[in-house]
Amino acid sequence: MFSKAFLILAASIAALQAQQYDYVLKGGHVIDPKNKINGLMDVAVANGRIAKVAANIPAGEAKRAVDVKGLYVTPGLIDIHVHVFPQGGMSGSVQPDAHSFRSGTTTMVDAGTAGYRNFPRFRAEVIDKAQTRVLALLNISANGMGAAASEDDLSALDADGAIKMANANKDVIVGYKSAHFGGPGWESIDAAVKASKATKMPVMVDFGRINEKRNLRTLLEDKLQPGDIYTHCYSGHREEIIAGDKVNPAMVNGRKRGIFFDVGHGSGSFYWYVALPLIQQGFWPDSISTDLHSGSMIGGMKDMTNTMAKFLSMGATLQQVVDWSTWAPAKEIKRPQLGNLDVGAEADIAVLRVDTGKYGFLDSALAGHQGTKMITAELTMRKGKVLWDLNARAAENWKTFPYHRKAWTGKK
Repeated sequence: MFSKAFLILAASIAALQAQQYDYVLKGGHVIDPKNKINGLMDVAVANGRIAKVAANIPAGEAKRAVDVKGLYVTPGLIDIHVHVFPQGGMSGSVQPDAHSFRSGTTTMVDAGTAGYRNFPRFRAEVIDKAQTRVLALLNISANGMGAAASEDDLSALDADGAIKMANANKDVIVGYKSAHFGGPGWESIDAAVKASKATKMPVMVDFGRINEKRNLRTLLEDKLQPGDIYTHCYSGHREEIIAGDKVNPAMVNGRKRGIFFDVGHGSGSFYWYVALPLIQQGFWPDSISTDLHSGSMIGGMKDMTNTMAKFLSMGATLQQVVDWSTWAPAKEIKRPQLGNLDVGAEADIAVLRVDTGKYGFLDSALAGHQGTKMITAELTMRKGKVLWDLNARAAENWKTFPYHRKAWTGKK
């Protein structure tokens, strides 16, 4: 006859053996655009990867069951336009981990802060040290952005140097950036397209100043290639909106050619007077991004979830804004392993709360627009590790938490 102690031990061993998952997120509404999931599901995580997405995964099969009823479980958000390399006068760049996880973002793409000459330092000092997945669009200007660089310097537009650096860093460089070029010609765009064709990586364009020759029609209909990305699409600075509050036909034609249109909100590139008329004409973005820097994060932009909520205020569905912030940008940067909850994928997960009420949203001019939905990141996982937990949903209660008091006080 077995003793009571033996039976308790056997039961404990059996329970531990049943715990095949590290976490199971229970009772949430899963939105995974790639896999066409939009409904109540549980998500299990093991060894840093998605282990299962299914209804009613038993809580006892995980070391920690996390109650996410009433919340939305999505792939980790992907922000494809940020600035996180503080170099050469780019004091506005931010530390990625300090900003990413609190808004549900697990992947950031630095949009041209570094060129090929200073990219090795960017990689060593930021990319390789961050818990956030940091990828890069390499500035076609060799010195990148900042006071020490000039993106109008024709001698710095070295496509061959950019190609060589991109080929040597294919794991983290996902394309090229042409930015702020004043012309009068097309040298910056031409160099970026040359590098793009050589490496099959897309170009993101912040078009800079326009003139009679450098116009939106030529850029979108002649210069850029299908798969390239036009950021700041609601800025109005380059005649995205024309007389009568009409969408510029070049934008429509560019989209037909396969050009992607990215938000790139920033502190000077998103305005209600542009976005609302364009959206009313059906010109929605292909991807939502923040153009994150220290000025935009304390100005009208705020963060990724606030920017997503602005599109809810303009009539988008939650399914759409999640798509534009996960699977769509993953495809734009040609990283199909990201932005989804595939079984076996790294467990990059955002748990979002959507509140209903009366909310106000700012554009880059700090003009207001009212909405009824606000998005907040409740919990963020990166590679299966909880790195943001707003309301202690994944935490153990303090009464049972194994504090190591002796290490601090010398007392048991």
